[in-house]
Amino acid sequence: MEKNKSYKHEVNIKIEGEEWKKALHKAYEKNNKKAKIDGFRPGKAPYEIFVKHYGIENLFIDAADSCLQESYLKAITESKLIPVTEPKVDIKEIDENHVEFIFTIITKPEIKIKKYEGLKIKKDKLEVKEEEIQDEIDHLLEQYAELVVKEGTVENGDTVIIDYEGFLDGVPFEGGKAENYSLVIGSNTFIPGFEEQLIGMDKDSEKEIKVTFPEDYHAENLKGKETTFKVKVHEIKTKENRELDDEFFEDLGMEGVNSLETLKESIKEHLEAHKKTDIENKFVDDMLDAISKQTEIDIPEEMVEDEINHLIKRFEEQLKYQGVSLDLYYSLTKSTEKDLREQVEKEAFKNVLYRLILEELVKILEITVTDEEVDEELEKMAKQYNATKEDIQKELGGMDMIKYDIEIRKAFDKLEELNKD
Repeated sequence: MEKNKSYKHEVNIKIEGEEWKKALHKAYEKNNKKAKIDGFRPGKAPYEIFVKHYGIENLFIDAADSCLQESYLKAITESKLIPVTEPKVDIKEIDENHVEFIFTIITKPEIKIKKYEGLKIKKDKLEVKEEEIQDEIDHLLEQYAELVVKEGTVENGDTVIIDYEGFLDGVPFEGGKAENYSLVIGSNTFIPGFEEQLIGMDKDSEKEIKVTFPEDYHAENLKGKETTFKVKVHEIKTKENRELDDEFFEDLGMEGVNSLETLKESIKEHLEAHKKTDIENKFVDDMLDAISKQTEIDIPEEMVEDEINHLIKRFEEQLKYQGVSLDLYYSLTKSTEKDLREQVEKEAFKNVLYRLILEELVKILEITVTDEEVDEELEKMAKQYNATKEDIQKELGGMDMIKYDIEIRKAFDKLEELNKD
């Protein structure tokens, strides 16, 4: 029996007769290996003896598990449904004669796009200003600036080489001591108030400074406590900006850049490429936002939950690159998985909504992609990433994903054309 509620479908599958007997026997073989029955070695007790000793009910769950995947395939084959999420499965009935599963299958919801042309969505103008180019040059000069020893006193922005030791109630505390430590004044690396009190010190001078640890500091014994640090300055360094000379251009190592003029050209090209991507992304988002306001759809919460899981998984991978686990992130931010799920829920909903709109527009606009186009795209990507076509297919999950990407690009090209003034 199939129960249909828009995108939510319940499909009942019953396993009985010889098929269920085989599943029970398979469960018996699995459990019999660790059975302890007087007079029999593990794995040697006959089926009837095992059942009499443990009860046939002890085989039901393992037997149901063994035929679950096949039952699910049967459910989607018989119902001809195309699921968009992992199904929910419940056991309606189970005994020595049969098991009956209820699969709750979520399919793509109905969607009605009332308007998708004449929306007057414009792309931002691509423009790189001279000030932006100069900002990039200034950033490079600062990035390649050299630290040189200076005379005089410590100023904000200077780098100091110091020894320090911290005391709580006159007693040194763990982790509060270092020698020849390099600290940038104004970097806010240390406890609030520490760096500011070094300003005005001379080379080889010593000083005692008092600071209060924040209430949320990670060490329990230091939270909110006033402490004293003994500090000695060994050396004071300041940044000395580079000149736009041949040595600087050589250090940059940028292909084709050997003068101020060529540097400006390279920076302009980089900024234009970056801005073009941003403009395209904004156009896509503006277009989909406008179309979403002209769309009627009831999005299954299961699809949103799946997308939330995907976003959290991606976030977890990003944290790993920084050497941070998800548990550590929760600890540092004083948050929970529930907080993170709520934080990404809006983005997840939008991602699902936009994806469904795009897939519907591919149909409405009658977008087609040939095998030749897919192969050309595959060839292009293989050259771009210096990989084989097989590797690209494997990485992207097959030809269908490449075809899907081309369909979406074509749909947007057509949307842009349809929404021109």
